[in-house]
Amino acid sequence: MGYFELIISCIFVNNILLAQFLGNCPFLGTSKKMETAVGMAMAVVFVLVLAGTITWLVYAYILVPFNLVYLRTIAFIVVIASLVQFVEMFLKKSIPALYAGLGIFLPLITTNCAVLGVCVLNIDKEFNFMQALVASFMYAVGFGLALVLFAGARERILLARVPKPFQDTSIGLVTAGLFSLAFFAFQGMV
Repeated sequence: MGYFELIISCIFVNNILLAQFLGNCPFLGTSKKMETAVGMAMAVVFVLVLAGTITWLVYAYILVPFNLVYLRTIAFIVVIASLVQFVEMFLKKSIPALYAGLGIFLPLITTNCAVLGVCVLNIDKEFNFMQALVASFMYAVGFGLALVLFAGARERILLARVPKPFQDTSIGLVTAGLFSLAFFAFQGMV
């Protein structure tokens, strides 16, 4: 698979959020405001790129040579948790407003199955280092794209007249389903 196909696949065809349904908690929780959605997208990009590359290195140079492949999930979670702690400390010191806006969803990046899912996908698809780096970044871009598009739609929905039974979470889930269907249309292209 060439890099162009990998980029298109990660962003649109196999979007980690809307096609593989990983990472829905921060998707629904931080998408009410555009500023919060952009901040979460940037945090996920940072964590996902570093986690994807570091976990690939840990797997290739520590777990495989020492025949410790069965510790893959634990090792990946330790790497992801460490990176999220770093991001949390950085945002708390540098951008307190964004830190407060992300609230509980920032530490939840640690348990965000999208981050762990990408790390595992990089290994399962037997990517080399550059492919793992590109895939990690592009999956994060796809996550951010879905999050920002959804936040824009939710901001517009707040201005619309929505029937009482569909207000708030209900219309959010319906909208997320429609976005997911739109991204499934890309699967027919490959």
